[in-house]
Amino acid sequence: MTAKNIAVVGAGYWGRNIIRNFAELGFLHTICDTSEGTLSQYSSLSTDLRCTTEFGSVLRDPYIDGVVIATPASTHYSLTLQALKAGKDVFVEKPLALTTSEGSHLVRVSQEGNRVLLVGHLLEYHPALTTLGEMLRAGDLGKLLYVYSNRLNLGKFRTEENILWSFAPHDIAAILGMVEDELPTRLSAHGSAHLNPDVPDITLTNLEFSHNVRAHIYVSWLHPFKEQRLVVVG
Repeated sequence: MTAKNIAVVGAGYWGRNIIRNFAELGFLHTICDTSEGTLSQYSSLSTDLRCTTEFGSVLRDPYIDGVVIATPASTHYSLTLQALKAGKDVFVEKPLALTTSEGSHLVRVSQEGNRVLLVGHLLEYHPALTTLGEMLRAGDLGKLLYVYSNRLNLGKFRTEENILWSFAPHDIAAILGMVEDELPTRLSAHGSAHLNPDVPDITLTNLEFSHNVRAHIYVSWLHPFKEQRLVVVG
């Protein structure tokens, strides 16, 4: 995103981290949140900072180049679509949307409007993943055979998106990068919902790629301790 003036929409659990980073970069123009109390916490961040509870004012502001969407997942599609149609570049936290049709529509709208649409897959830019990719391309690990990833924690419990949509996008993005964005030839995902009906909190996903490369992803927010482990076998 080459935008210089950024508006962050959503100043809650994760939004505050994004706000801090854009403020340090000197690009933070506006914070938008439905809570006046939350906005008041940022009043001393900068004398030039604007705070608003109205998303429409963000879209109408010609000085705002890019919009960051850090709101609940159920709002991602609608807010991102409005921002793209208003001519803004958009960084949206994962998941991009809650259905593939909505996600595809957002990609199409961004392309038609020549707008940047970026999803917050943080692992794609992690130094360890960058180094691992370089090693794979250089043949240092030999032939890629198998990848497994565990992303486990106790909470934070969601009621909108399930654990697969909430945790696994990081691991899926990392694995697709290792196989150079090749799509799997076979995929299966199995989950179980224990806390909220129809919202799985544990899933195990198996992916098979050409050349006999396999991967599995185990994610859970019912685990007694935090674990983020990625193992690559070559």
